[in-house]
Amino acid sequence: MIKIAAVGVAAVLAAVFLREQAPQFGSCVILGAGLLLFAFGFRKLESVVDSLREVGASVAFESRYLEILFKMLGVSYLSEFAASLCKDSGYTSVAGQIQTLGKLTVIAISMPVILSLLELLGELFP
Repeated sequence: MIKIAAVGVAAVLAAVFLREQAPQFGSCVILGAGLLLFAFGFRKLESVVDSLREVGASVAFESRYLEILFKMLGVSYLSEFAASLCKDSGYTSVAGQIQTLGKLTVIAISMPVILSLLELLGELFP
């Protein structure tokens, strides 16, 4: 976590300094740092995925639900990351659209789970 914090603080300081001299380079520094931090986060996410797979192997449920969960997590993190980059670059309207479409995508991905849940409720309470 110290590396992540150091990269973030160094990038912000460099961007603040560069924005005074050449604004386009400040945005490039922030974009590069964001991608680097995303790569760090992706490596951390691998351990979470491995843990969830172990839990999925020990609990009896369909593996497609675990796949849906991973897709939802991926879409959520990716849309939040992209929206943050857009906000930092001053494009808040694009960031809002990315967030909205990310939410709609999560709903679309989760529909099989919602339909299974409704079917189960229909069987329990006819």
